[in-house]
Amino acid sequence: MASYILKRLLLMVPTLFGVLLLTFVVIQFVPGGPVEQMVSQLQGRDSGGERAATSGAGYRGRQGLDPQRIEEIRQLYGFDKPPLVRFWQMLKSYARFDLGTSFYQRKAVWDLVKEKMPVSISLGLWTFFISYLIAVPLGVAKAVRAGTRFDFLTTLVVLVGYAIPGFVLGVALLVIFGGQLQWFPLRGLTSPNWESMGWGARIVDYLWHIALPVTAMVLGSFAVTAMLTKNSFLEEIRKQYVLTARAKGLSERDVLWKHVFRNALIPIVTGFPAAFIGAFFTGSLLIETLFSLDGLGLLSYESVIRRDYPVVLGTLYLFTLIGLLTKLISDLCYVMVDPRVKFD
Repeated sequence: MASYILKRLLLMVPTLFGVLLLTFVVIQFVPGGPVEQMVSQLQGRDSGGERAATSGAGYRGRQGLDPQRIEEIRQLYGFDKPPLVRFWQMLKSYARFDLGTSFYQRKAVWDLVKEKMPVSISLGLWTFFISYLIAVPLGVAKAVRAGTRFDFLTTLVVLVGYAIPGFVLGVALLVIFGGQLQWFPLRGLTSPNWESMGWGARIVDYLWHIALPVTAMVLGSFAVTAMLTKNSFLEEIRKQYVLTARAKGLSERDVLWKHVFRNALIPIVTGFPAAFIGAFFTGSLLIETLFSLDGLGLLSYESVIRRDYPVVLGTLYLFTLIGLLTKLISDLCYVMVDPRVKFD
């Protein structure tokens, strides 16, 4: 076990290096970087000022920037150095867990992630817990009643919910419950006067705001877990040891919960760590945009659009590292749930 963990940890180093190298190389060929955007803004500002100053003599067209000024902009963003030098400096910073500073917001990437994380945690954790609390009991009930009308109707509901995109459902919820009926707020995670409320009123206000976006995310997310639970239970119920347990006179409840349950939950429990950790760092761009929630999804999208490379690469490094560690924990959970699994 120790040697396996050590090998996996060592393999994370080339994996991280490959992800960062590939992303860094792609970035070098993407047009419209921060230097180009800054030059374009300054040219537009200068041409606007020149238009006002020469309105009597006629507009002479947009004037180019002084090369020295362009070089200063390149030095400001660090693009005056060769790509290999910049990549090496980035790796050394990441080795110290220094993710750099945003080009546009002038804040450390760590601070930006911590600022946006409460929104994504709120959406992710509620979606995670509600999905599992619905999916696992529903999957067990479907397996026990396989082939019945209950199984058919619940499968139909689950598949319809899975087929509807979350943002489409979010639009419908906003229009019906937020616009027409006005039962729920249209935007934000809390009300403007949230700080002046008591603790009870704060909790109610928070749940009131989070209800619609969580509903939009949950409906499609529990379908896979529910069907996986059902199929896993059906596979275990048909095995020989279940027939043996029934032949010994055990009740159906004892057979289901004492013998089938543990083996059937192996594929679900092993995916639990990844889903739980992912709930902290998963940002849904469309849901956050739709409900005006400033989370990690919106931060990632804006960083890519604005070519804010420190945020793009810093968050990629952080989330990739967390994903690799979570995958290792998920694999180790196989041994905890099923002692027959060996890594030799």
